Amino acid sequence: MLVERMTVCGVGLIGGSVALGARRRGLAREVVGFDRTRAHLDFALSHGLISRAVDSPAAAAQGAQLVVLATPLLAMPKMLAAMVPHLPEDAVITDTGSVKAWVVHKLAPLLRGPMALVPAHPVAGKELDGPKAAEASLFEGRRVIVTPTAQSGAEGLRMVEGMYRALGARVETMDARTHDRLLARSSHLPQLAASALALAIGQARVGDKLVFDYGAGGLRDTTRLALSPAEMWRDICLTNREAILEALALYRDALDNLEQLIERGDAQGLEVALARGRQMREQLK
Repeated sequence: MLVERMTVCGVGLIGGSVALGARRRGLAREVVGFDRTRAHLDFALSHGLISRAVDSPAAAAQGAQLVVLATPLLAMPKMLAAMVPHLPEDAVITDTGSVKAWVVHKLAPLLRGPMALVPAHPVAGKELDGPKAAEASLFEGRRVIVTPTAQSGAEGLRMVEGMYRALGARVETMDARTHDRLLARSSHLPQLAASALALAIGQARVGDKLVFDYGAGGLRDTTRLALSPAEMWRDICLTNREAILEALALYRDALDNLEQLIERGDAQGLEVALARGRQMREQLK
């Protein structure tokens, strides 16, 4: 057991999976849940994701040795600010956001005394959301990136890294800005590419026929991420703008290159480009 009481704020896919995994593995004597959506909280309690539900940030903070912020990014500062006056002085706060430099910039100034902030990103999402999608095994074999700050402290790091290792994750550390540039390319760009494709053909017609009516496996596969929650991805785009714009520029260059090859009728160039794309996909695990 890592702590007596863990509080999870946001009991959707990631937060709900942390809570359920912690309960199944006995990492906390009590796992308290709080969520802005009452139906999510009720489901989490009735299905055993959490051991107790509370209805306010102040109540969520009471006695919490470890706080997991799993809300959308833009909601985190207000949530933590409401909790801090009621938290134990030695509380450890971590988050599950897909952007880290913004989290450090916004959350670190809110802490008081010896409280620790240990930003973390479990790279284990899927297009489904809500507590119904939560899985105790979600993090097994998956990567969790921790981006320590000056306010993390040895005990805070031990607690957060220990929690994710106990949940079966592979934990690694890096600085926040490196994380944000890496994830902009490997995670945020694929999401935007899927959404852009869905937008491009959503109401497109050829004559009197809707294009998407003729989509098969390829269209379903390439637009799967467009099913992801709009609020979450809105916040990611707004809090990691610079890195995402860099990633979009890379993607635009690749599209421009393909367009030029097709326009020129360059059979050899097209084959080389498409083969390189296939080689990359074959390496992806």
